[in-house]
Amino acid sequence: MDDGVQKLAVLQDIDLMIRERKGDEEIGFSTEGLETLQGARTKLAAEIETRTLRLYEKLSKRYDRAIVPVVEHRCLGCSMSVPTSRRNEGEDRRADQIVLCESCGRILFFV
Repeated sequence: MDDGVQKLAVLQDIDLMIRERKGDEEIGFSTEGLETLQGARTKLAAEIETRTLRLYEKLSKRYDRAIVPVVEHRCLGCSMSVPTSRRNEGEDRRADQIVLCESCGRILFFV
């Protein structure tokens, strides 16, 4: 997984934790650490290319998980088979590009 996608995956994890904490707040639980998470998110977002961050933000509004792994040549977001050309792009570790699922549009990472 290239550095850009790896940072996006961490950002997604932080976003999920923030959402969970905000949900806890709605039902009356403590939101201790929420500010720390939001600070970490801001710092990490500043390290990600603007265009890539905008794409992630757009996808994260549509899906709970905007970044999903490819396992056995299938996108785990929509379960569709990833075409060979896309797999080759994603599996080429030297490529510094974001690979999207042709079916659901999520950002893919290859394990």
